[in-house]
Amino acid sequence: MKKKLLILLVLTLMLFVNISVGSAAEFKEEYKLSVVVGPGFPWGAGAERFVELVEERTAGKVNIKPYFGGKLFAGKQTNEFAMLQQGQIDMAISSTINWSSQVKELNVFSLPFMYQGYDQIDAIYSGKTGEYILNTLEKKGVKAFGWGENGFRQITNSKRAITSPDDLRGLRVRVVGTPIFFDTYNALGARPVSMPWGSAINGFKQGVVDGQENPLLGVEIPVKIWNYHTHITLWNYLFDPLVIGINKDVWDNFDSKTQNIIEQSAKEALEYEQMLARMGLDDGSALNYLKENNEEGIFSFEDPIKFIESKGMKVNTLSAAQYEAFKAKTEPVRAKWRKIIGEELYQILLKDLEGK
Repeated sequence: MKKKLLILLVLTLMLFVNISVGSAAEFKEEYKLSVVVGPGFPWGAGAERFVELVEERTAGKVNIKPYFGGKLFAGKQTNEFAMLQQGQIDMAISSTINWSSQVKELNVFSLPFMYQGYDQIDAIYSGKTGEYILNTLEKKGVKAFGWGENGFRQITNSKRAITSPDDLRGLRVRVVGTPIFFDTYNALGARPVSMPWGSAINGFKQGVVDGQENPLLGVEIPVKIWNYHTHITLWNYLFDPLVIGINKDVWDNFDSKTQNIIEQSAKEALEYEQMLARMGLDDGSALNYLKENNEEGIFSFEDPIKFIESKGMKVNTLSAAQYEAFKAKTEPVRAKWRKIIGEELYQILLKDLEGK
């Protein structure tokens, strides 16, 4: 009898050890998180928040290491999605623009002069369009959560104020290296060029590149664009959302409890990041959120427009008529890319924008 009890005890201990080892083996020593920018950007701050929340809520079992400054893809942002699909990168917090070469549907956010305010963007996030995009990414091997953002993209330059399409004629503008950006700036008569940011700065200094386009809080203020350009036009010509994506095999290897923790942490981190990217540019909601939640944020000011004016930048905001002139000029671009992203998604988008 004692012998049977001893055998049972040994078997129980062996089972316990195997379960314990199996549980430990569920987690990698490190999960690589790709981040294009540094911590001083809303995007980077969102990445830091995500890492902190997951570490805290999993008691350190899920160790996510952020690789800032695009270190994991050697400076070529458009490689990131393929590396994420293939498992070379475990996770990424990224702009949908950077993945749009591999996922054509993501170009829906880059349709020029399609969106005019945050109410429309929020309708997309919470509507069928946002759902469609996240499902599309999952079908391509990336479990994604939304939504953070870089924000509406604005144009700056060193030559002149831009208030009409004619003002862009001949200007050499550094743009993202995806086809829809080239189509848009060619339609407006500019000379779009694609290059890494470091090369663009050298181009600004040498006078071989006249301008660039980026979100104000998302990029332009963190990189101190006033050191290179004197003119900025707030034209909200397209929108730049962020998502947190996880390689599907990595995601499927987590137990349901860990998945829930990661999902909730991603959504909270993206909400925080979104408020940083909207602060002082919306109806006041973002700033109120940060104050009510005792968030210090990453900026020392509350009004980004006044801030860049204090740095010597001349700010131009388009009137409704001026906006329509740019919109009319880029109609062929929207018509072309409507077909590329697909009529089904385009019709879903229109319904979300109409509140249906």
